[in-house]
Amino acid sequence: MRRIRKLSLSCLLDPSSSRGLIDLEEGRKVPNIFGSSFQLCGCPVLPLKSHINGPAPATDATDIVDEAITFFRSNVFFRNFDIMSPADKLLIYLTFYINSALKSLDGCRTLAEGTKAIISLGLEKVPVPGESGFPFPCLFILPQSSREAELFRNYLKQIREETSGRLLNVAYRPNGMPNKWWLAFAKRKFTNIINQRTV
Repeated sequence: MRRIRKLSLSCLLDPSSSRGLIDLEEGRKVPNIFGSSFQLCGCPVLPLKSHINGPAPATDATDIVDEAITFFRSNVFFRNFDIMSPADKLLIYLTFYINSALKSLDGCRTLAEGTKAIISLGLEKVPVPGESGFPFPCLFILPQSSREAELFRNYLKQIREETSGRLLNVAYRPNGMPNKWWLAFAKRKFTNIINQRTV
């Protein structure tokens, strides 16, 4: 695959820009690269293996949630990412969300306790670009209308809920006890902004 460019997470968190990515080597903005025909706020609306209602089309194939969970324990250590497609933006967002979800599971000693914590997390408002609490203000494009904002919010809700359910399946063993090889990552901070309660 062709390498696009390497971006520091300090760039992705830069609140001064919501319209483009920043070329660290040259210190200038470069346009976002779109590769999907259906996008919201510059994010591709990818198919999900899910029965949860939302904008995402259904699929039976491996999806972005599978990828985010599979590679989370390595990706969470990285401070730089190669943005090679619009889907990589969503992968970064999901890595951040998984880190936050694991933090909410910290101290939950059974699957039942973890499920309650995840449900509580799911009740929180989901911000979109341009709203307070959105974690990557220059990684996504500002919504062009209130309709786009609500569609993107619904997509993020859908994909977060699906991610939460699958995360519980790996964070806890079949007997309901914690999987220490996952819950240990509750202490890890992704991008150093994990202390923000809303993601």
